[in-house]
Amino acid sequence: MAKRWRVVSVLSVLAMGAGALTWRALDLQVMNREFLQDQGDARHLRALTIPAHRGMITDRNGEPLAISTPVDSVWVNPREMVGSEASWPALARVLGMPPAELSTKLKQRSDRGFLYLRRHIGPDLAERVAALGIPGVFLQREYRRYYPEGEVAAHIIGFTDIDDVGQEGMELAYDSWLRGAAGSKWVLRDRFGHVVEDVAAIKDAAPGKDLALSIDRRLQYLTYRELKAAVQQHHAESASAVLLDIRTGEVLAMVNQPSYNPNNRGSMRPGAFRNRAVTDVFEPGSTVKPFTIAAALEAGLYRPSSLIDTAPGRYRVGRAMVRDVSNYGTVDLTTIIQKSSNVGASKIALSMPPQRLWQTFSAIGFGANTATGFPGEVSGSLPHFSRWREVERATLSFGYGLSVTPLQLALAYTIFGDGRIKPASFVPVAEPAEAVQVLTPKTVREVVAMMETVVSARGTGVLASVPGYRVAGKTGTVQIASSSGYSAGEYVSVFAGVAPASDPRLAMAVVVTRPHGEEYYGGQVAAPVFSRVMNGALRQLGVVPDGSYARQWYADAQVPRADGLAPVSEDAGVM
Repeated sequence: MAKRWRVVSVLSVLAMGAGALTWRALDLQVMNREFLQDQGDARHLRALTIPAHRGMITDRNGEPLAISTPVDSVWVNPREMVGSEASWPALARVLGMPPAELSTKLKQRSDRGFLYLRRHIGPDLAERVAALGIPGVFLQREYRRYYPEGEVAAHIIGFTDIDDVGQEGMELAYDSWLRGAAGSKWVLRDRFGHVVEDVAAIKDAAPGKDLALSIDRRLQYLTYRELKAAVQQHHAESASAVLLDIRTGEVLAMVNQPSYNPNNRGSMRPGAFRNRAVTDVFEPGSTVKPFTIAAALEAGLYRPSSLIDTAPGRYRVGRAMVRDVSNYGTVDLTTIIQKSSNVGASKIALSMPPQRLWQTFSAIGFGANTATGFPGEVSGSLPHFSRWREVERATLSFGYGLSVTPLQLALAYTIFGDGRIKPASFVPVAEPAEAVQVLTPKTVREVVAMMETVVSARGTGVLASVPGYRVAGKTGTVQIASSSGYSAGEYVSVFAGVAPASDPRLAMAVVVTRPHGEEYYGGQVAAPVFSRVMNGALRQLGVVPDGSYARQWYADAQVPRADGLAPVSEDAGVM
């Protein structure tokens, strides 16, 4: 009887266990199946970010200046890596990290679920990391910015940070335009973190928009090459050059020295980031004299043939003494420009109402932001005429007592195209903006003719001449101001001008700061840069020669272009 009872008891327990298992199976597979599936998916279902492709930056001809390339970044979940310390040294070796450093990072952040180990690695390294198969180690697709022109266009383009956000230059100014909107999707991951299934899209990624600049890559390189060579030759501290299209105000090239390589973050120094052409100011010196003469002509007080007595080469204004390099005697307005007479410019300025000179300087953009939208651009300074003393009226006439940026100076010289000033622009201008008429065409022709003599054999800027083209410009050699006055032996060498003089198409300003050596005059240091860049630019753009040049050679050499311009043959180019 007892034996039978034991058998019944065992069978009953087995039956009850079988029933419980059957009920549990029914509960899991039928009654709560949907709930439990959702719970399981929740433990492996992840919202995966889909990175957005940043828009490309190109030059005016569609050549890439900034592009984004796909890369991978290595991140880990420290909580998942606890207990797998044996695999850490292998991961450290692949990533090129000291094992102790990796161990310290993981242990200090063992309570976290996310930690970047390496950002933006190459595909080969990404494959080696994935091949380790370490739980809690993941690869995330991102984009890295690449700049094909390197330091040639660095100050215009700028750069992005490691998260692809614009930090300088056009990358910063147009960040919202270039930056895309990241998307997301639900994915299933296995226990190693690998995506095994795309479940559903949450939001599609929206790529950023491309940005075309007014820069011409060929002219940018030419300007960079010549400016860098000049800085090295004259052992200068820094330099800037700006090339503008007179008809539209577009910036065709803008270069600064020293520069930096935005592709090499390790070598980037904060002091090299700024675009000196729009952030640094200087006293423009004698490059202002053509505007002083233009103001006098517009006032009807003088004609090009009017005579000014500059003897004996010095002129006292209050307690100050204005001096010329030589005693030029009695000269006309053209000679004042050609010989760069401070005495002549001062006497002309003092003979005019101060408001007249101020109106001209203000109208061409001195003392005002050029409104290009470039980050960090400064306005320079132009004191109001109501605060001018007699000595300031004199010094302003030859470029002391005001400050400008290289871009402002180049833009001011575009007025010698048709007497109108146009807004500067870093993007192509479909239709030229409404321009302000500052000078009459008659005054423009007269002043341009005077500036042509500067580049003649007797002028101070003969080294700015361009074979086959008439050039009009002005040199400037400016002493640098310090807290104790103007420093002896420290200069800013400047040349600004337009070409071709018969129908100006391009305006350019070259500024070289603190050249060292025997040569420091603007006509020696800055003018040769202007000559070489303008020579290549006029030919690249197919501008017809207007000087004593073989026009028939040009006519035979020109080749049609898609943009309507006709460049010369390739062997006359600069690349």
